[in-house]
Amino acid sequence: MALLPHTQQQMQEKMTSVAAASEAVGLNIHKEKYKILRYNTTCNNRITLDGEDLEDVKSFTYLGSIIDEHGGSDAHRKVRISKARAAYLKL
Repeated sequence: MALLPHTQQQMQEKMTSVAAASEAVGLNIHKEKYKILRYNTTCNNRITLDGEDLEDVKSFTYLGSIIDEHGGSDAHRKVRISKARAAYLKL
């Protein structure tokens, strides 16, 4: 799931809303699977879910693409090139 707020406060509100909606329909949220990727911000306030801090990361994979904190996919491109090179060398 990707949440795209403009402020830290909006992010916290969205996380709280997702948790409440999930609980209302009987879904369990695995807090250890949630990651926070900050893009173009200087705010370092922690985002919490049920009182627990969520992990901040510099990059993560979303729908098969690696996204980094600069909004780009340079890491994704490097991984694809590396995999292609490895496959070619196996020929």
